[in-house]
Amino acid sequence: MTVSTRTDLALLGIRGTPPVNRTGGAGPTDDGHLMIDGLHAAIPRNPASPFSFDGDHVLYDGHDTGLVVQAISRPRFYDLVTDEGVSYEKIAKLHGSNVLATTVVQTCIRYDATQRCRFCSIEESLRSGSTVAVKKPADLAAVARAAVELDGVTQMVMTTGTSAGRDRGAKHLARCVRAVKSAVPDLPIQVQCEPPATLDTITELREAGADAIGIHVESLDDEVRRRWMPGKATVSLDEYRAAWDEAVRVFGRNQVSTYLLVGLGEDPDEMIRGAQQLADTGVYPFIVPFRPHVGTLAVDVDDARAPDPAIVEKISREVAGHLQLIGMSGSDQRAGCAACGACSVLPNVGG
Repeated sequence: MTVSTRTDLALLGIRGTPPVNRTGGAGPTDDGHLMIDGLHAAIPRNPASPFSFDGDHVLYDGHDTGLVVQAISRPRFYDLVTDEGVSYEKIAKLHGSNVLATTVVQTCIRYDATQRCRFCSIEESLRSGSTVAVKKPADLAAVARAAVELDGVTQMVMTTGTSAGRDRGAKHLARCVRAVKSAVPDLPIQVQCEPPATLDTITELREAGADAIGIHVESLDDEVRRRWMPGKATVSLDEYRAAWDEAVRVFGRNQVSTYLLVGLGEDPDEMIRGAQQLADTGVYPFIVPFRPHVGTLAVDVDDARAPDPAIVEKISREVAGHLQLIGMSGSDQRAGCAACGACSVLPNVGG
């Protein structure tokens, strides 16, 4: 598939609702998960998009684009329930064809109107009843075992809303990792959290069994951070850099990643330079276009729009070129968003 077409799909979305999809929650959402030309693709669901899929092909205004699409079947583990009657689907979701993902705490101390990240809807899926507030480690272990045995899941992602504690939610992540590793020892797991105030918590996550870690900053521009994520912006970039350095020491080069969102107003050339510098320190810069969707302040209040496709492609190409130069690839991560790659154009340009 051409990079420009993949970029257009990422921004314009696709009509229809694939069997594996997600509405609300943390991170990129309101998407359908597909395999397009053999690569994972998490595509926004947009009833106004010129793209649709018909059988095994992607259409543009009714014309065949030549892209081969495969809808991912609804996983069998979704049909199971816990001893307390909670659907496994409310505990963890299938992302792509082989990634199990969960938000272990579906609330965030920053989710009031003055502190909330404007692109986030972490608590909306909780309000809709499609998930539970806190995932119990034992339940996650049972779901992970079922997802591996019934649906061939090969990696897991655990993220969390930020807690009021100094660990910022990492300690519950560690409890959940231990439980899953006890049930499915060979399942690679990526954990995702804000920089913990006490950096030895990063070692605790590794010792619990986590294979990779995402510490997501979204932007390296302080003005952008204050405007788009006022709560998270109170955690300084120096704290992020210290956490990344410690995480690289503990987890290893290219087992640490961070989201960088295109379309928040950061200068593209500055983003490229910042991403290259991160990569040089061992942190994989996961370039993802900002996705406006209902339930976020970006859409409900700001009426924000998706970024310019040309800018997304430029940044993705230049960052991917640097990653190739230094021998860093998302597919070399043991688990996580970069290992999956569905939300980014980077896999299409060699990143």
